[in-house]
Amino acid sequence: MKQAFRNLVRAFKIPDIRRRLLFTVGMIALFRVGGIIPVPGIDRVAFTDLVNRFGQIGAMMDIISGGALKAASIFAMGISPYITSSIIMQLLTVAIPALQRLSKEGESGRKKMQQITRYVTVGMALIQAFSFWFAARSAVTAALPPALSAILIILSFTAGTMITLWIAEQIDAHGIGNGVSMLIFIGILARVPSMVEALFVYMRIWTVTSSVLLAILYFVLVVGVFFFAFVFVNFVAVAERRIPVHYARRVVGRKQYGGQNTYLPIKVDQASVLPVIFATSIMSVPNLIISFFFADRTGWLIDWFRNPGNSPIYYLIQFLLILGFTFFYLSIQFNPVEIANNLQGNGGYIPGIRPGRPTVNYIKGVSRRLTWVNGLFLAVITLTPMLIGSLTGTSAIWFGGTAVLIISGVARDITTKLEAQLSMRSYKGFLD
Repeated sequence: MKQAFRNLVRAFKIPDIRRRLLFTVGMIALFRVGGIIPVPGIDRVAFTDLVNRFGQIGAMMDIISGGALKAASIFAMGISPYITSSIIMQLLTVAIPALQRLSKEGESGRKKMQQITRYVTVGMALIQAFSFWFAARSAVTAALPPALSAILIILSFTAGTMITLWIAEQIDAHGIGNGVSMLIFIGILARVPSMVEALFVYMRIWTVTSSVLLAILYFVLVVGVFFFAFVFVNFVAVAERRIPVHYARRVVGRKQYGGQNTYLPIKVDQASVLPVIFATSIMSVPNLIISFFFADRTGWLIDWFRNPGNSPIYYLIQFLLILGFTFFYLSIQFNPVEIANNLQGNGGYIPGIRPGRPTVNYIKGVSRRLTWVNGLFLAVITLTPMLIGSLTGTSAIWFGGTAVLIISGVARDITTKLEAQLSMRSYKGFLD
């Protein structure tokens, strides 16, 4: 802790970094202020009840937005439409050759892709805002004609999302960077006090209904799962498989190049939290549809989708989805052919493996085995806290899973970014 404080002091001594840090703090403050500005014409209590019916996806969206969703504020949707749009663009880039060519055009191509993503974000925000309005029609209190009230609410939600995206882009341009990740990180941290409060509420309930010993065991279980998940996530995040690489010796003029041994690092957790987000979104679609359009209907299938958390089938399906999306995401992000070509072009080779197709197959095999480990890790770290929470009849333990993945990943990204900016101005590393 003392060393971290000294590092922060060192960062503040550099005027440019100090300016970026203060600007980032200002943007975060603006984000938090927007999270308490209510959308005009909506009953907050009724809207909160609606969000509670969304189940896990509603809880995730509320945590990412820093509580703005249940507060029915203009930042209720937060950065979620942009995240969805970014995922859609990544998938379309693989499927559409024109977008694939555009992504390879350097800085100009990146700016065009970013502009297209903004347009998609507007569309996704309008669709999501319309869904919120449609589902919350009974919570509308605006003294306006129905059509004008709908337009007011939909545009308020959409404008809040675009303002949030603008804040993230300002942090990228003038702050310490990683604006979207920073807002997600702050949103989750802002919900920590309410999660701790919920934990103690459950402890009091268990003390009254059962015994003090069971309440203490519950507290130890929740805290233990959280810290285990945090340590486990960070351990796997830095783990990597190092493939030995040897570069052939070359003589150019009077200089000699190559002839050294190095390695090709392949991270174990390459997919990060994206497969979990994909799987959770897919599993939550039926719940959202029922909450939006069939809230007053009953039936065994509707009741199962409305509350599937206690069913083993639910956990099995989500386990398979996380595993499948991990393989799918890495299949479009990890290119062993390009890696093998780069090695061969630079005079490198893997000892005992012939260049060309054998090298591609070897790297692909290593990546496939790591993908199994990655998928199983994400499934276990996500589903275990949910399963324990379901068995104990509580929800506070959900914080031990997906949120820990997001917090850990974003914290590492922010630290790396800040260290890189400090290293450009000083040869001493930020974490020395």
